Amino acid sequence: MMREKLLAKCADYVEERVSRLQSSIKDLEHDLGNETKSSAGDKYETSREMINTEINKLQNQLQSFKKLKEVLAVIENRKASTTVQLGSIVKTNAANYFISIPVGEIKVEEEKFYAIGLNSPIGKLLLGKQEGEQFIFQQKEFSIKKIL
Repeated sequence: MMREKLLAKCADYVEERVSRLQSSIKDLEHDLGNETKSSAGDKYETSREMINTEINKLQNQLQSFKKLKEVLAVIENRKASTTVQLGSIVKTNAANYFISIPVGEIKVEEEKFYAIGLNSPIGKLLLGKQEGEQFIFQQKEFSIKKIL
């Protein structure tokens, strides 16, 4: 139940970002279409090139978010495990983590979770750990209390 709620919040985050990026790309493409050639040809070409560069940058970001959607789909089909893996909810003595995609802080049922990717520094430390194990992050000792 908690996992589904966390997944839904992560999916909402990705969808909102994808929607914003698509809107920005559409606006830039519209601007590109409205760019008129002036007698100052170099200025026209420079302006078009700047718009194209920005469109390419946004399209790359869009691709990144589409990959995050794929990660969420993988998590959705994963079974719970006794060791920390992609899709695990990890409760420690200091914070709660959802091993998924890098979203940051998420609040579910008045409880705070940090949605982090496996490649994050803390995600790498948690991977493969079990309940009761400890790890040190930024000179602070953490103890894993529960894995869901």
